[in-house]
Amino acid sequence: MKNVLILGDSYSTFRGYIPEGYKTYYPKFDVHSVTDTWWNKLSSRLDLNVVENNSWSGSTVSYTGREGDCSSSSSFIYRFDCLAERGFLTENAVDTVLIFGATNDSWIDVPLGELKYGDISHGELFSILPAISALFARVRAALPKGKIVCVINTELKPEIAEAFIEVSHRYGALPVTLRSIDKESGHPTALGMSEIAEQIAEAIDGEN
Repeated sequence: MKNVLILGDSYSTFRGYIPEGYKTYYPKFDVHSVTDTWWNKLSSRLDLNVVENNSWSGSTVSYTGREGDCSSSSSFIYRFDCLAERGFLTENAVDTVLIFGATNDSWIDVPLGELKYGDISHGELFSILPAISALFARVRAALPKGKIVCVINTELKPEIAEAFIEVSHRYGALPVTLRSIDKESGHPTALGMSEIAEQIAEAIDGEN
């Protein structure tokens, strides 16, 4: 059984299943139970142990949040750094990280910046492309032999989707480009959750 950490935004939240103080989105629409979520369906299908669902509704990968600077609050990078620094990954024997984000970076028009590797300044992390690279570098450094799965949402800016694919290949991650997800108000319905789980499972099964 794989010990999985989820890094996500609203798509991955469910009340009572994310850290205290994090903003939640689900339950919503016809997603009434945690068993309706994509990650619960995936963990059941592939026999995964979700040690933490570190998801925050409205969060960005970059340091540019919906309400300004989120470099020390909700950003994916900051949240992962906090987990790594306090030894969470080692204590919980995390061997797989599922990253599903940048939807909000795309929606709120976070500056793109330039995709680069190494020597990324604090200021550059307020742009999404260098932030994606920095996040994957940190996850890979913390889990040199771990599995990284990058879920790429539909309707992202093409530059963001392309960056996820390039960075995934560089850091040995599995990119999963979603297609035709049923949504309401930009978020997956129960059907959409099932479609997400199915597509991720197919990609993981295909790699094994």
